[in-house]
Amino acid sequence: MSNAHAPADPESAARHRALCEAIERHNRLYYVDAAPEIPDAEYDALYRELAALEQQYPELQTPDSPTQRVGAAPAAGFATVEHGAPMLSMDNTYNAGELRAFDERVRRGLQNAGAQDAQPRYVVELKIDGVSISLRYESGAFVRAATRGDGRFGEDVTANVRTIAGVPERLRGDAPEAMEVRGEVFMRRAELERLNREIEAFNELLDQYEADEEAHREELKALNETIRSRNYRREGRRVALFKNPRNATAGTLKRLDPAKTAQRNLDILVYDIAPLPGIELTTHWDTLARLRAWGFPVSEHARRCEDIDEALEACTYWSERRHELGFETDGLVIKVDSAEHRRLLGTTSKSPRWAIAFKFPAEIAETVLERITVQVGKTGALTPVANLEPVQLAGTTVKRANLHNFEDVARKDIREGDVVRVQKAGEIIPQVLGPVLERRPEGAAPYPVPDRCPACGSEVHQDPDGAILRCLNPACPAQLQGRLEHFASRGAMDIDGLGEKLVAQLIDAGLVHSFADLYTLTAEQLASLDRMGPKSAENLVRAIATSKQRPLSRLLYGLGIRHVGAHTAEVLADRYGSMDALVSADLEDLQQAPEVGEIVAASVHDFFDTTANRELIARLRDCGVSMTQPKRPRSDASALAGKTFVVTGTLDRYTRDEIHERIKALGGRAASSVSKKTDYVVAGADAGSKLAQAQELGITILTEDEFDALAAEGP
Repeated sequence: MSNAHAPADPESAARHRALCEAIERHNRLYYVDAAPEIPDAEYDALYRELAALEQQYPELQTPDSPTQRVGAAPAAGFATVEHGAPMLSMDNTYNAGELRAFDERVRRGLQNAGAQDAQPRYVVELKIDGVSISLRYESGAFVRAATRGDGRFGEDVTANVRTIAGVPERLRGDAPEAMEVRGEVFMRRAELERLNREIEAFNELLDQYEADEEAHREELKALNETIRSRNYRREGRRVALFKNPRNATAGTLKRLDPAKTAQRNLDILVYDIAPLPGIELTTHWDTLARLRAWGFPVSEHARRCEDIDEALEACTYWSERRHELGFETDGLVIKVDSAEHRRLLGTTSKSPRWAIAFKFPAEIAETVLERITVQVGKTGALTPVANLEPVQLAGTTVKRANLHNFEDVARKDIREGDVVRVQKAGEIIPQVLGPVLERRPEGAAPYPVPDRCPACGSEVHQDPDGAILRCLNPACPAQLQGRLEHFASRGAMDIDGLGEKLVAQLIDAGLVHSFADLYTLTAEQLASLDRMGPKSAENLVRAIATSKQRPLSRLLYGLGIRHVGAHTAEVLADRYGSMDALVSADLEDLQQAPEVGEIVAASVHDFFDTTANRELIARLRDCGVSMTQPKRPRSDASALAGKTFVVTGTLDRYTRDEIHERIKALGGRAASSVSKKTDYVVAGADAGSKLAQAQELGITILTEDEFDALAAEGP
């Protein structure tokens, strides 16, 4: 009988390429950036579809296919080390039927391999949601720690792992001469809550000090230095809360300064020994006992099971009790106990045949969607929000859920009055899966897509790059608070003393309805506000007047044009030189500007094509706000002259604006994304995917010290 098969059709080949690209991207987001975008179940669905395509059309499978790899390439910034034995990943299963099918494959594999006893025992362990790690010991002493990386090579994070109290520096008893121990670094819920409480306290102080910056200038400076020393991520002027323990753990391990790693209390549990030469193992249960005896922290919740039925009982037990644990777990790992059975079963290039991960299904509840409201964000995005009859889900009460966009509402056919199924994506974010159609009330109608902003009545525009509807009126009251804060921020018009609390007072008092209204404020009006005396009012009026002389680039950034950040604003200002020239530029001309593609050009064109925005520009001009960009002097007396730099991560001595200004002052160019035209990437702590892109392209990567040394050189 012939084993020939039909070659892959163009549609299947194209789908294969798309799946490879999507999975590689999600691998990078998960393993390198510590910022996953989709739940594990969605990732696994993509992976299974890819594997099925390659099984149907073997010619599509290539050595670099995601099915042939474990994770993602190590990120730059740490030395790369090779594991003594590959750190394989694990196949996943989500239900009892798939777990029984795994057991059948194991028993069949043992029978085919001639095992004397083909009835396997199993050990079931909690699958902690953290970062996989390999610890190397020589002569009983800890010598190295490495992340999983791509399974063969990982990042050397020894200095950071030494700060974890649970990692023994020297082992007790008769440890092997050389061995690698595998484990999981994680953060307990209590530690995440402690960090977030500290962040919330910092944000309260920021609000308090920024309400009267003049009186609290020194305290604000000291507070910002403390926040910087903690290496917390900023969102505007505020400090961003940690979303979950896994991301917090990954970000902490990627810090380049171990002293900062030690500020966050990480934990570790070990679960296996790598099968290196000279390592003799009998059963996994015995291995866990030996690890405990040598001084390693080992989970107290592991369970030895006589058969797959007992393993399933353990899965059911922890599915119901996982929220009682002090750490996050997303499932259990079921492992064949016998080392001889493991040897007979072997591994694939990606995963062992003797182990599988049982992922807990997402908790799903049903409740009534009482009504859909439209929320207008500070960027003008219109977001439909589901207001739900309160329901208990994953340990919390859920009342609201983001519906993302109106295309998603239509695709899922979600209507007011529906009974809907709700789950927590990643057990963090409430998500409406869809309606229970058989319980739909009579007369429930599809939700209408708005064509006007519910807050100001302006016509809404659809983003050229997606499904988001957006109000482009900068005077929209729903956006005004955030827009005014951004307009006054240091990177934009830099109006000293105009903080969040004061902006709120100006809006509540009806004194400010747009950016232009700031320039008509008087000291008498300001002095009447809470906590604003005559001197503070006069200082703020002076600061507002001073901001009129900011260059065009700062004004463009302050206007909050969609997709126009500080760098793009400089590119546009340098190219056109004046507001008049920019406003009169057509779409084709805008697309010719450096680094301005179709999406940015369309966004800029739409902004200035909106009547309210043209009227705003005219008012700002009448108030004396500068509408021109001075010619930038070039410096040829530096090694930075003519070179393109991308900065990523958190630096110790510079803010992002400060290092960009220094690059430009020395004749260099500060870009926002990595490309073949990039000459250098300056990498700080918690750097993300830009480092990996630079590594792939062979671009020179500089530390902060190396950048300073280069900046001090002559041409």
